[in-house]
Amino acid sequence: MVRRMTSPIRVLAFAGSLRRDSWNKKLVRVAAEGARAAGAEVTVLDLRDVEMPLFDEDLERERGLPEGAKRFKQLLLAHHAILISSPEYNSSISAVLKNAIDWASRAEPGEKPLACFDGKVAGLLSASPGALGGLRGLVTVRSILGNIRVLVVPEQVAISKAHEAFDADGNLRDAKQAESVRHVGTRVAAVARALAPA
Repeated sequence: MVRRMTSPIRVLAFAGSLRRDSWNKKLVRVAAEGARAAGAEVTVLDLRDVEMPLFDEDLERERGLPEGAKRFKQLLLAHHAILISSPEYNSSISAVLKNAIDWASRAEPGEKPLACFDGKVAGLLSASPGALGGLRGLVTVRSILGNIRVLVVPEQVAISKAHEAFDADGNLRDAKQAESVRHVGTRVAAVARALAPA
């Protein structure tokens, strides 16, 4: 007999950008709609709300993890999966996203290495005014997550001409693009549910 998980899958969704009117913040909210439609409980996080200094091992040794990093880790631990929409900065990952990952990867006393990443499922998105939509940056994000034991689903979406892609309410103007983005959220929820212990 197959035992199925009865409690809902929890998905943490955030953008690797701090900009108030970030296209990637808008994009990850669209993906979150897909996860919700698949029955997941979604928490949308703004990384501004978990402010973290630049990663510094001296700071960590003297004061421990910053409060923002602790809160970010607690959120990751409380969710089965993550949705990340990451801007591309100079053909790579944004500094704020890499910094958040670096802080969260640090083990605290009595904690297993990579406790808040190990076994998580992730979906990736990007939005950029450039022709590739931030696609080159996602290669780096996928590589980092894979190396810290996160299962990244193959589906991903990169939205080009992002400055023209959204309406005044933050919705994607192109219905097919919106469907593809929501599918990433749906897929993440489905894979996380399939892998979750009964």
